[in-house]
Amino acid sequence: MKPWETLESANVPDVGELTLVRRGDEYVLRVRGQTLMSSRMHGSEEALARAGCADLVSRGTGRVLVGGLGFGYTVRAVLDQVGPGVRVSVAELLPTVVDWNRGPHLAPLAQAPLEDPRVTVIQGDVGLVMKRHSASFDTILLDVDNGPSALTHPDNQGLYGVSGLGTAAQALRSGGTLAIWSAGPAAGFERRMEKSGFTVEVLHPHAHGTKGPRHVIYVGRLGKSRR
Repeated sequence: MKPWETLESANVPDVGELTLVRRGDEYVLRVRGQTLMSSRMHGSEEALARAGCADLVSRGTGRVLVGGLGFGYTVRAVLDQVGPGVRVSVAELLPTVVDWNRGPHLAPLAQAPLEDPRVTVIQGDVGLVMKRHSASFDTILLDVDNGPSALTHPDNQGLYGVSGLGTAAQALRSGGTLAIWSAGPAAGFERRMEKSGFTVEVLHPHAHGTKGPRHVIYVGRLGKSRR
């Protein structure tokens, strides 16, 4: 078996060592030696985009906020699904991840979604972005860390508490959708979303097409009477 080749590495404050490695055609991002994501398993990220943006497919305009860039697969799936009038903002906490997605190793994986003119990259905390934009987005997709059980940064846990979910609800327009990716089931999370005003559907897509482990997507929709 071929050894892993280190392509990029960086020591990120409050996070630790971030490394991008490759073996054959597989790319892996590691945080403090732990695998955070692999280029071979992105089917559930694409399912996140499909579920969250379903209401925008037939519309000519709209605004989408993606929290967490990863390898760019979620953003690419959004762009492939919505029309030319939809604008996509991507909030990524780690500038290193943004730089690597624009570089020669990662950009080709998802067909360079950051080069699409519909996309704006916001370097920062998606929670703060939501607080600054009241009733601004039709869809919010959160693919931050490992979902409600945060791994990379402890502040990410605040996105998934009652306060964070309330912030997401306030950032959405009437009838908007909040879709959240999770590596696995999170006890009590569906009920927490319901308390924040969402009607919730739980999906269990495969990590890769029809194969591999199943991840979890929580899809919450706000009633139009809420505002």
